[in-house]
Amino acid sequence: MGGEQMKPPVDPKEATILVVEDNLQNFVLIARLLGYLGVRDIQWKASGWQVLEFAGQLPRIDLILLDIHLPYEDGYEVLRQIRADPRFRGTRVVAVSAEATEDNMRRAREAGFDGFIGKPIDPDAFPDQIRRILAGEGVWTLG
Repeated sequence: MGGEQMKPPVDPKEATILVVEDNLQNFVLIARLLGYLGVRDIQWKASGWQVLEFAGQLPRIDLILLDIHLPYEDGYEVLRQIRADPRFRGTRVVAVSAEATEDNMRRAREAGFDGFIGKPIDPDAFPDQIRRILAGEGVWTLG
């Protein structure tokens, strides 16, 4: 289980967050909510195959919000690649999925995600969920 080790807390204002989301409207909503939380460094990729190459160019990534249903590779395959790369051992990876069911949340936990946030994203709850994740908590919610 790659997702359960303790990771040091990160201040949202200091965090680098990579959002992997193929839907522009979803990304815009997430970016606005992260901005509301005080996150200044928000990166975006629309597909999983871009993640490792791009992420390796950043000094660090504190959190990856990873859509499960992506073009070319699903989020589980992307997670497997992230976890296999030693540069990202301390990176929190949270599944974001429109298929918010108990079964999918369990599968994400078993795959080694650090959390699960169901879509549609709840704009009232999301900033606090991200704050808790950056503080080191696992957040597992269907929405």
